[in-house]
Amino acid sequence: AHGRTAVEAFSDPTAMALLSAEQQAEVERIRQGPRPKEWRARFRYEHLTRESQMMVARTVAIDADLRNAAAPQVVILGAGLDGRAWRMHELVTSLVFEVDHPDSQDQKLQRVASLTLAAREVRFVPVDFRRGDLAHALEAAGHDPHQPTAWLWEGVVMYLDRVDIETTLRILQDRSAPGSRLIVVYHQPALMLLLLRVIVRRLGEPIRTVLTPHQMQEMLARYGFCTRWDRDLPAIGSELSAEIGRATRLMRHLRIVTADRKDMASPG
Repeated sequence: AHGRTAVEAFSDPTAMALLSAEQQAEVERIRQGPRPKEWRARFRYEHLTRESQMMVARTVAIDADLRNAAAPQVVILGAGLDGRAWRMHELVTSLVFEVDHPDSQDQKLQRVASLTLAAREVRFVPVDFRRGDLAHALEAAGHDPHQPTAWLWEGVVMYLDRVDIETTLRILQDRSAPGSRLIVVYHQPALMLLLLRVIVRRLGEPIRTVLTPHQMQEMLARYGFCTRWDRDLPAIGSELSAEIGRATRLMRHLRIVTADRKDMASPG
């Protein structure tokens, strides 16, 4: 989507650099558009175009809230190929911790070598969420629980069991000083999930947890976080442009919630 959307708030010049050579070549092929009679290529083109427009809405909303948090520490849980530490100049005073599986981080470390860091510093924290000790890993990496932290949990929660989600939230509660913020992308019940569950299961990433907004807000409250806002992707997309709104209209299963530590949240 970089350079190919009318949404001025969206830009991700790091995206291509973080892909493998094979993935970069596929993106270039898709950008050229499918040949008229190749229905499979047309389907893939249309699907990935909508996916990219979904990412425009998701990224713009998360970036805006991360800027608003203005935290001295940013922890990205399940960082994957996230490029924020290399493209968000608002993080120039922030220490960024990227938490992810060691295998994924090995690939990332190779690919970011060509990029210029925008954040003050980035530290890689190798952790397997389902088996590793997140609290110990953050402590070892130098995360300070006495300083405010902006926690970003994007594209991970739906693939974890409820017990693993709550274990992580308990750690975040313990390590969140007043002024900390949590941003989470999650799935709510929706018809589109019936199809999505089949697709991601075949890709080896079964959806394990689906939560209603009420369930999510109750769970966050139990671990000391007061919800600021909680919206589905179509609502976010429709505010950006008519095109993004149309592309995301069937994606009501995707929601973003942001919450602050209770002791610093404004009433209501």
